[in-house]
Amino acid sequence: MENRLTKIYRVVRNFLFSSVNKEFLIFLFFLFLSGTFWLVMTLNETFEQEISVPVRLVNVPKNVVLTTEMEDTVRVTVRDKGFALATYIYGDRIAPVSINYTTYANRQTGYGVVPTADLLKMASQRFTGASKVIQVKPDKLDFYFNYGVSKQLPVRMSGNVVPGRSYYLARTRFWPDVVTVYASKRTLDSLRYVKTVPINIVNFGDTVIRTVALEKIKGVKIVPKDVRIGLYPDILTEESMDVTVKAINMPEGKVLRTFPSRVKVNFSVGASMFRNVSADQFTVVVDYNEIMEHPSDKCNLYLKSSPHGVRNAHLQINQVDYLIEQQ
Repeated sequence: MENRLTKIYRVVRNFLFSSVNKEFLIFLFFLFLSGTFWLVMTLNETFEQEISVPVRLVNVPKNVVLTTEMEDTVRVTVRDKGFALATYIYGDRIAPVSINYTTYANRQTGYGVVPTADLLKMASQRFTGASKVIQVKPDKLDFYFNYGVSKQLPVRMSGNVVPGRSYYLARTRFWPDVVTVYASKRTLDSLRYVKTVPINIVNFGDTVIRTVALEKIKGVKIVPKDVRIGLYPDILTEESMDVTVKAINMPEGKVLRTFPSRVKVNFSVGASMFRNVSADQFTVVVDYNEIMEHPSDKCNLYLKSSPHGVRNAHLQINQVDYLIEQQ
């Protein structure tokens, strides 16, 4: 084993110290030296670099609810030598800038804003004296707050939900279906519900359960921020029912009879809902005033109302014979 290692050592030594490889090693040395020299010269030049600086809102009273959180990071453009910038980028994490709540909060408006000049001044304190902060983004930080004023609001769906062919959306459910909203009294009075972020769910035939975020509203805190939504499709079936024709706007002492007295109404409905649909939930009418204004051998029929959940309801015939009798 020892002889084998000795042989390997000799082979490597002879390779490295051969005349050809000596020249290659010298080349590598000067290449490394020139690269190092170039890097030192480059880092000694002045650059501008955007650096992220964390920010924190501090000294917030326990009875205050922040209805819109302040940005937790600002992007600062710093001008300095490359060595200093490399230290900021690859060195220890920059300490957060602490923004005092009481300095910027306006109790009357429930709004606080940190102006550009203050942001620049506070951000500059996180860098050495030779570094110059020339820009900060965003140019201001703001936050909304109140003292626990809230109300409960229902959740509504927003977006495009289209079940597959021969299906329709029979029911939508939320968990929870009511959320707590914190805001100024004026804002709360203007809100009637909160919406989900727009969703796009199409061509489905089975129940869909998803977690969706609620749409953000400036100056408003919503708890919770997300809800679960359940979409329940049902198969559409084509059905029909015989519905009694009713006369409207009839003067006293007169009766209007139609022939036939019942007409067929065609409609689409979910298979599970059909058992709850009855003929008396439809309203088919003939208007006495229209007959008097436009006399004819036949009168027009109108489908005035249909039960909830029924789709594409229409009359099979739109005109019938009639007779007006004196009582």
